[in-house]
Amino acid sequence: MERYETLLYEVADDIGVLTLNRPKVLNAINDQMIEELFDFWSRRRWEAEPRVIVITAAGEKGFCAGLDLKSFLPKAAEFDMARFYRFQAKLARVWLAMRQAPQPIVCCVFGAAVGAGFSIAMASDLRVIAPDARFAASYINVGFGGSDMAASYFLPRLIGAGRAYEFLLTGDFLGAAVAEGLGLVSRVVEADQLLPTAMELARKMCRKNPLGLRLTKEAINVNLDCGGLEQALIMEDRNQAMCFGTIRYEGQAVDTR
Repeated sequence: MERYETLLYEVADDIGVLTLNRPKVLNAINDQMIEELFDFWSRRRWEAEPRVIVITAAGEKGFCAGLDLKSFLPKAAEFDMARFYRFQAKLARVWLAMRQAPQPIVCCVFGAAVGAGFSIAMASDLRVIAPDARFAASYINVGFGGSDMAASYFLPRLIGAGRAYEFLLTGDFLGAAVAEGLGLVSRVVEADQLLPTAMELARKMCRKNPLGLRLTKEAINVNLDCGGLEQALIMEDRNQAMCFGTIRYEGQAVDTR
C-alpha cells in the first residue's frame, strides 16, 4: 500500500477510501499533493482492486479550498508563460488520470469545494454532499478564465451548457439545493452521513459483476464523447458480450438486489 504525506488511503472490502489530508489549510492543494494525486490515480488505472474509490476530506470546515495560493503565489512571480504552461499541464494530468481510472469514483463533499477542489468533485462519477456544500469554479474571480482544470469539460456534461455558462462565467457559488435540482449530485445528506452513504453506494456497486462495473463506466465516458448512436450501440454490444462470458464461463453471481 502506497503512503503519502498529503493523502490518506485505505482499502477494505474492495472499496478504497482516499482522504485529502491538509485540514489546517482546508485541504488546499500544494505541489506535493498534485504529485501525490497524479501518482495515486495513475496506479489505480492498472489495478483490479479496489472496485470502487470513495473520496473524502479531513477536517470539518470544508472539502477543498483549491490551490494553496500561499505556496504558489511566491513561485508564480518567477514564472514566464512557458513555465506557467508547464505548471498547468502538470495539473491537467490529475484530471485525465481520474477520468482514466476504471473504478467508479464517489466523492463526499462538505463545505466549500472551489477551484481545484471543484474539479476533483466534477471529475468523480457520483457526488454525495452535505447541505452546506458549495461549489465554485473560482478561477475567473482571480483574473483567469473560468474554464480551468477540466471544468469546461465536465460541468456542461453534468448540468447542461446553459447553466454551465452561468457558473463558469460568473464564478458564483452553486449551493447544495441548486446542485441537487440540476442533477449534479446523487444525494444530499447530513454531514455525519456522508461517508456511510457513499460506502453504501460503493457496496451496492461491489455486488455487481466486476467487469460489468468497469465497462459501464467506460461506456458512459466514451459515449459522452462519441460520434453518435451507432458508435454507442457498438460499445454497448461489445461490453454485454464480454460480461456474458464472465456469467456463463466464470460463474459470476447475478445480484438482483
